[in-house]
Amino acid sequence: MAHTNIKLYGTNWCSDCKRSKKFLGEQRVHYEFIDIEEDVEGQAFVQKAQNGGMTIPTIVFDDGSLLIEPTNAELAAKLGLETRAKSEFYDLIIVGGGPTALTTAIYVARDGNDVLVIERSGLGGQAGITERLDNYPGFPEGVSGAEFAERIIAQAKRYGVELLSAQNVISVSNDEDDHIVTTDSGHSYTCHAVLLATGSTYKRLGVPGEDDYIGAGVHFCATCDGPFYKGREVAVIGGGNSAVEEAAFLTRFCPKVTLLVRGSELTANKVASEKALHSPEIEVRFNTEVVELKGSKNHLDTLVLKDRQTGEVSELRVPGVFVFIGLTPNSEPFKDIVKLDAQGFIKTGIDFQTSAEGIFAAGDVRSGSTKQLVSAAGEGAAAALAIREHLKGHTAHSMEMALA
Repeated sequence: MAHTNIKLYGTNWCSDCKRSKKFLGEQRVHYEFIDIEEDVEGQAFVQKAQNGGMTIPTIVFDDGSLLIEPTNAELAAKLGLETRAKSEFYDLIIVGGGPTALTTAIYVARDGNDVLVIERSGLGGQAGITERLDNYPGFPEGVSGAEFAERIIAQAKRYGVELLSAQNVISVSNDEDDHIVTTDSGHSYTCHAVLLATGSTYKRLGVPGEDDYIGAGVHFCATCDGPFYKGREVAVIGGGNSAVEEAAFLTRFCPKVTLLVRGSELTANKVASEKALHSPEIEVRFNTEVVELKGSKNHLDTLVLKDRQTGEVSELRVPGVFVFIGLTPNSEPFKDIVKLDAQGFIKTGIDFQTSAEGIFAAGDVRSGSTKQLVSAAGEGAAAALAIREHLKGHTAHSMEMALA
């Protein structure tokens, strides 16, 4: 990304500021956040730039230009992101831009097919915003999530894959033997095959106060927001791999991390669990449920806890909490065209084809997937082989029609 010196002026309670911060984070764009309620010079700058106005967010770019309360589309245009495909027809359109999607794109494009990838946030998926990947084969010293994402994106571009980010697909429909993919910006593209690789998102707690403090004390990405809590105590909710690993990561900034677990034991792998249980900076509290989040107008400061064995209610005063309690599949736009399981994951056959012919699914959104990076790439390759056979059928049909 060309922009490296962006400043975002806003407040912790401003919903549009949170949206812009999230968008920039998803695009892996570095920026400096300036809270104008705490920074007098920052507030004065905003007022001067707006002739006395105080509209936020006000975003200043490295060339001196600025955007005031921009939409995501305006931010995308300013950052130079491609927002519309170059063609109207492709052999394969992939919805999603994570490791599964990009692996499939590389395999299918290498066969000489036209491939379009449409990602609603930032290319690279969750892997791209992970601080470090230590268990992916071929990287004995580990690799940063950002570097891993940039490598696979560059590889896809090498084979001519067309990539769109910050574009949200709202529907996939059939058009005789082909399919139509439509985005919320009003653009539609036709293709011979579709791969749904939209992944999943972290589940919410669903308790009072959660929505009020998202981005202002409630977070779902320790890598993104952990540094804001340097020198302060925080809490992590969950007992699986993600929760335990992110708790360990937060100890780089925080003197104490309280890990709140609903059950009586950790469900993370043995290595991660042992590390958490024996870390002097991590306190693990089992059988503990968060029932409410409280704070001031602008920021979280208290978690209301309930002991699931005794029913006792207590409070934990922390300025930040990171939630890792499971995943929800990003399958909602496709529920009317493909079959889902009880949890909302997309059902497929062994060939990764869904209940709709020519529409495939792979990665975290697929029912039965392992939700691991290395298997995500493996599924991408396997799905590519199945899609290759499907596209061969289209080629043969086209030849028959031409000879008829």
